[in-house]
Order: sequence, then C-alpha cells, then structure tokens
Amino acid sequence: MTLSNRLKNLPPHFFSSLVRNVEQALAEGRDVINLGRGNPDQPTPPHIVKALQEAVEDPATHGYSPFRGIAEFKQAAADFYKREYNVDIDPKTEVAVLFGTKPGLVELPLALMNEGELLLLPDPGYPDYLSSVSLANINYDTIPLLAENNFLPDYSKLSDEQKKAKLMYLNYPNNPTSATATIPFFEETVALAKANDIAIMHDFAYGGIGFDGQKPVSFLQAEGAKEVGIEMYTLSKTYNMAGWRVGFAVGNADIIQAIGTLQDHLFIDIFPAIQRAAAVALTGSQDCVDELVALYESRRNVLIAECNRIGWNVVAPTASFFAWLPVPTGYTSATFTDILLNKADVAVAPGHAFGPYGEGYVRVGLLETEDRLREAIARIEKLGLFS
Repeated sequence: MTLSNRLKNLPPHFFSSLVRNVEQALAEGRDVINLGRGNPDQPTPPHIVKALQEAVEDPATHGYSPFRGIAEFKQAAADFYKREYNVDIDPKTEVAVLFGTKPGLVELPLALMNEGELLLLPDPGYPDYLSSVSLANINYDTIPLLAENNFLPDYSKLSDEQKKAKLMYLNYPNNPTSATATIPFFEETVALAKANDIAIMHDFAYGGIGFDGQKPVSFLQAEGAKEVGIEMYTLSKTYNMAGWRVGFAVGNADIIQAIGTLQDHLFIDIFPAIQRAAAVALTGSQDCVDELVALYESRRNVLIAECNRIGWNVVAPTASFFAWLPVPTGYTSATFTDILLNKADVAVAPGHAFGPYGEGYVRVGLLETEDRLREAIARIEKLGLFS
C-alpha cells in the first residue's frame, strides 16, 4: 500500500523515541528516573472523577454528542475565564470544544490557511506544532526565543516576509523554557497582528501553574486580543486530566466558527459525560489546583537547590512543571542527554528536540517525588560534570 505524501512528510515524533529509549533501559532492569516526560504524575481530583461517574450513569449522555459541544461545558469555560482572568467570553460564539489542545493545535491551520501560506512558530517550541505544517501543506518559519530577551520573541527583528504570515503560534508559560509573558508583551503582539493581518493562537496549556504567588496571564487579557486571535486551554495540566483528552479554544468568533466547521467533519464532539465532568472541574472548588501548584513549587525548590549544590548554575522556573537547564561546557544537548541516561539512569529531554535554538539546554520535568529528584541530582553529581 502506498502512503499519501501528506503522511510520508510528517516529522518524526520525538517523544516516541524518548519513550522507547527509556523503555529499553527499564527492560534491562535499570532504575531510570524519568525527568523527560510531560505526563502529570498525580491522579485526577476525586470530585471530578465522581462527576464523570455520575454523568456516565445518566442515559442522556449515551447517545451521540451534540455538534460543537454541550452548553454546560461551554458556559463553564466562559465562567472560568471571567473568574480567573476577568475576560468576557460568549459561550455560544467564542468557545470551541477540543479533544485536548493537541488536536486543536494541529487542525487550526487546516481551518484557517491555504496551501503554501506561512505559519510562524516559536523556537524552541512544542514539537507537535510541526505536525500541522505537513498536514496542511503550508510553509513555516521560526522566531528565536533567546535567554537575553526572557525567551520572548523580538518582533523588531521579524523580516518583511515573516510579517506576511497568516498565523502565528505563541505559548506562555512556555514549553520547554518555562518562561512567562506579560500583558504589555501581549499588547505588542496584538498591535503586530493588527498591523500585518496575522492571526494569533496562544497555547495556554500551563496557564494554571505559576509559582511565587504569580499567576500566569492570559493573552485575552490584552486589549483587542479577541479581534486577532484565540487561546487554547487544556484541562490536562491544571486538573491532572491528561488521559481525558479535553480542552477548549476561546476568543475570536470567526476563528472559533472555523474550528467548529472543521470538527463537524472530523470529530463531531467529545463524549458528553466527559464534558460534564470537565465543567465541574472548571466551576467547582479550585483547592485541588492550589494544592497541585504548591506540590510543583516544592519540587521546583528541591530541584533548583540540589542543582546549585553540585555547582550546576540554573535559573528557577516561575511557571509550568518544567525547568530549562543549561548543559555543562563541552557537551551538546544530545551528548549530555545520552550520558545522563547511559551513565546515571536519568532521562531528560534534549533541548535541540524543541528546535535549533534549544541547543545547549535540557528540559527537566517536575513530575517525580522530591526524593527521586534529589536522587537524580545525586546521580548526576557522581558523574563529576560540574566540579
């Protein structure tokens, strides 16, 4: 059977190769501390699980889901944005239900772009953004995220060709750098978008996880943001619902309508019981979120203290559940990652996998217990790389 060119041109999936390497080490009986993954390690809060159980028992959820989501979930998304960010959202026209944000990220260019048009992506950035390039048969260019600019794009350095882009992706708190954005930066983004007719998609996957008493800001808090773009929010990280595959997009009504039209033909909609439970997550007690953020912050403190103890000079992340750590002198992201796995049984994600500007870093997840984080750094210490 001959595969389509569209399928043949899909980029290799980096995380699948990382998983294979770790699984091979585990199969050999090695005690691998996996800091390379991005899968939350805590269970979904009990009140959300209970809400799903009750919804599943209701026969009304057993039929086909209505097109474009149930009203209860869309209203919950609007209420969530009003409560958390003081942003007004029309649940009927400004909310699109997503099967988690990854499908939304991949399908958006199919809904908005024609073949050959230009998509702007951050570098380093979430590797799965590239999947949409092959599927939609579009072109892309990248914007470097540099430490000296706090891992924010410098719009003054965009070329005239880049300013002709149809769509631009942003992601703050950022994966992999853990950098955060400000409302003035988002206002600058809105101005750029309006001046050049560029649509904006802000990936807010880690919006619920901020440290040191600081709450990550939403793109939609910037004046005029809904005129030029949307934001995608997933319940995977904030509520430990990664396996539930549920999220939503909010913002510009025309873009939301385009997503809905495409999904009418691809997916129809998510199991209604999951949508009901997701609504409970968004509108119920947020104590579980506060507890989760406190857990990640405590783990961050342990990781950073241990890194500094062994002479690994790193910057503490202010959001997300990742730390973006420089590799020692004399190593690349790949060689450092290899030596950690092969000599210390510690898995991390090499920075170059997130784009050329990720070279020189590794991404470390705060998704192990504090004791395991201490053990990981102790193993690395024995390699003598930072003495």
